[in-house]
Amino acid sequence: MSAAFHFDSLVWDWPIAIYLFLIGISAGLVTLTILLRRYHPDQGGAQSLVLRTTLIIAPSSILLGLLILIFHLTRPWTFWKLMFHYSVTSVMSMGVLLFQLYMLVLVIWLALIFRDQLSELQQRWLPRLGWCSRLLTRCLPLLRPIETVMLVCAVLLGAYTGFLLSALKSYPLLNNPILPVLFLFSGLSSAIAVALLVFAIRAKQQDLHHPEVTFLHRLETPVVWLEIFLLAAFFIGLWLGDDGKVRALSAALGGGFWSWWFWIGVVAVGLLTPLLLTLCHWGKTRWQLLLISSCSLIGVLMLRYFILYAGQMTVA
Repeated sequence: MSAAFHFDSLVWDWPIAIYLFLIGISAGLVTLTILLRRYHPDQGGAQSLVLRTTLIIAPSSILLGLLILIFHLTRPWTFWKLMFHYSVTSVMSMGVLLFQLYMLVLVIWLALIFRDQLSELQQRWLPRLGWCSRLLTRCLPLLRPIETVMLVCAVLLGAYTGFLLSALKSYPLLNNPILPVLFLFSGLSSAIAVALLVFAIRAKQQDLHHPEVTFLHRLETPVVWLEIFLLAAFFIGLWLGDDGKVRALSAALGGGFWSWWFWIGVVAVGLLTPLLLTLCHWGKTRWQLLLISSCSLIGVLMLRYFILYAGQMTVA
């Protein structure tokens, strides 16, 4: 067990896996919410439970992820330099720029959607800032294009977590072009799981047949199948690759702790269990929904751990 989490070629350890997991949830929730608003506009208003979940979890998860990343650095007090000095040749620097753009657009987008609630709070606590409410009203016609920019930022951020790892060229398993797409869809899967968990916890039994829940279930199964396809393509690419990639594949799936972690945690718990339970028409009660969503969320987290640790076991 100790050797699986501590070895000579390990550079990025478990806090990075948590960071990748939290960023994926934030980007996935924003993407999910915008899809809901585009295809079901009548369900995507300020009273939507999916949108209120995004309001709370999307900003908080990305801020928590950034805090974990900053304090995990060797010199966290120098992180601020990355926020003002950009380099197009640095994946980390471009990621910081993307984070800043993402957070700026996210705040504006959420403020426009929840403008009525913000106006009430402003009138009660900050009456002198009435110009903020008037500014939001004037910007309301821009909501649609801002939402489009928000969707692009969310998709880029979800894929960025994979680009961050694939940029490590000395690790054959991580240096894989499928990794950004895999992380993008697994982040969307975690967002669906979080939204369904909130419904299972907050909503009443009759609300489990709400159109928002139906929309989430309609997305859930295709996303899981896409994850399975991308994982298969990921490993087939390693199998057909050079000697370094074949060695990386053998180290990851050829037996040992991380092989069992993948087959039991990622495949059995995270992919097959939710898929089979959904095909058996589970998810109609609160506890069934909690079980399916928890399995999906655990599977996504375990996938991040597997890719991070198993990917660093083999050096080119």
